[in-house]
Amino acid sequence: MDILKILSTFALFFVTAIAEILGCYFPYLMFSEGKTKWLWVPTAICLLLFVWLLTLHPAASGRIYAAYGGIYIFTALLWLRFFDNIALTKWDMVGGFVVLCGAFIIILQPNGLTK
Repeated sequence: MDILKILSTFALFFVTAIAEILGCYFPYLMFSEGKTKWLWVPTAICLLLFVWLLTLHPAASGRIYAAYGGIYIFTALLWLRFFDNIALTKWDMVGGFVVLCGAFIIILQPNGLTK
């Protein structure tokens, strides 16, 4: 397998996860913290970007969603640590490692997402 293809696949999933997290975080700020309504614009942009990025993978949609789920969970834990400033527990770290391994298995399978 080509290492650059594998790294680009993971990078694409990571950027996709950031777009989805931001697309959900902006409305969270508006509703829970009373931030201004102008955040609907970046929300829409982030969610459109999220959907478009998912279409860039050359595999069946179910397989993409399954692998993406693991990368999303791992990225959400990074968000928790670095943006919410909450220390990860050992359970968070073990869970993040497990889902990342699952995503690796799905992505790296023969005829998986790196073909």
